[in-house]
Amino acid sequence: MDTMCVHATTIHSATAVADARDTTRSFLEALRQPVVNSETADTAVLVVSELVTNALRHGGGSNTLRLAAHPDTIEVAVDYPSSQAPRMRTPDLNDGTGGYGWPMVNCLARTTAVTRRPSGGKTVSALLPR
Repeated sequence: MDTMCVHATTIHSATAVADARDTTRSFLEALRQPVVNSETADTAVLVVSELVTNALRHGGGSNTLRLAAHPDTIEVAVDYPSSQAPRMRTPDLNDGTGGYGWPMVNCLARTTAVTRRPSGGKTVSALLPR
């Protein structure tokens, strides 16, 4: 069994989304027994990219990425100051205002959760198959 956790860099700008993806790949590459296959890694990186991008777009401040590996799952969590929960909406095909990310994360994850933090803001998390 291989359980591992990392608290990644606090993210302040859109340029840091690439850093969050790199951190995720490094985290996954360090896992042993079972080793994470490339499809699972790509899914985790995509989910991280979407959650961090949404946090930057809708969060209004610093955001923190947390990753944890459990025997059968990978947990991705992003903390940010906004208390407004993500919502499903019809994707915008004309003006490019989004609507694709949250539904995609929900399709890729075993489960998602939005937890309000006592200090304010929220944590958005996704549990992915390992």
